[in-house]
Amino acid sequence: MIRILAPVLILFGTAALAQTSTGLAGLDTSGPIDVTSDSGTLASRDGRAVLNGNVRVVQGNLKLTSDRATITYLTVAGNPQIQRLDASGGVTVTAPTETARSQFAIYDLNKRVITMLGGVVLTRQGGNQVRSQRLVYDLTSGRANVDGGAQGGRVTGRFTVPDRK
Repeated sequence: MIRILAPVLILFGTAALAQTSTGLAGLDTSGPIDVTSDSGTLASRDGRAVLNGNVRVVQGNLKLTSDRATITYLTVAGNPQIQRLDASGGVTVTAPTETARSQFAIYDLNKRVITMLGGVVLTRQGGNQVRSQRLVYDLTSGRANVDGGAQGGRVTGRFTVPDRK
């Protein structure tokens, strides 16, 4: 989820914030969403579905897995339209060239934003990696903002260097 295009680090107090481009730009968020899990509960009056165990959510090239997920939806003309997906427990988001892991994730379909929280590890093919406490993906621009959290955490990274022989 990180494309090495000269990331810019900005310090806010003791917490670091970094911004970089991702391979998620141009994701078709209007495509259908396929969901599977071990079990689930549908609360149609509340417009929620709760999925438990081996949750897998797929939308085009975007895949999200977790232990649990809550889907919030509106029913329009008899058809449910997903507004938001909250995932918890061993969350992994993958795209063709990137993977992000965290404890929690929120996918706001209306804003086209995925927010990941808690021990975020962002890995791009080739071994480039960034660690943070929070990651916010803007699926429209392809930008990912990471920060070290409110407790003075830091953003850390490891980037590969091309062979210059």
